[in-house]
Amino acid sequence: MILPQKLLYISQQTPTASHADNILAACEAGCRWIQLRVKQGDATAAAFEAMDICRSFGAALSINDHPEIAKTVGAQGVHVGLQDMPVAEARAIAGPGALIGGTANTPEDALAHAAAGADYIGYGPFRFTSTKEKLSPILGIPGYNRLMAAQPGIPVIAIGGILLNDIPAILDTGVYGIAVSGLITHAPDKKSIVQQILDSIWTNS
Repeated sequence: MILPQKLLYISQQTPTASHADNILAACEAGCRWIQLRVKQGDATAAAFEAMDICRSFGAALSINDHPEIAKTVGAQGVHVGLQDMPVAEARAIAGPGALIGGTANTPEDALAHAAAGADYIGYGPFRFTSTKEKLSPILGIPGYNRLMAAQPGIPVIAIGGILLNDIPAILDTGVYGIAVSGLITHAPDKKSIVQQILDSIWTNS
């Protein structure tokens, strides 16, 4: 399956902006693949809001952790974490045409997701990030090299504390794309940073 974009924006709620606010800003800035990641609050209500926004921009929406919500709102995909339900179960709920991603921190995790029918792997964290609690061991460039040497066979999206200057070296390992959250959420000029990320991805892919 061809992924919607090589840049995945993962939503977060900030003191002055909701998930919907930040998703709208990311879409306005040029993101066309969004993951709604609600850890507190009404995930269903947030998913309906996110779906309306993504639909208006022609962006694809994935829902973190909740395949049943993804199916209810008509989202294109689901992403499951290491401690969440298995990829195969998420696919059974979301449907055969859903875009299914799984979080991995080791080559073994990634290969297991691929064998279970995942469409892509979210591999990380690249470095420390405060966005996620219970952070798995940091990978750095060596971690991505180890994964790519294992030949997972499906696209790999790098995630976790990635900065603009990291992108060329990460893509040199052979990964497919980049996922970010705070880099876009906290950018004073979101359109500029999204364009710089996309330019870097296409230059180095």
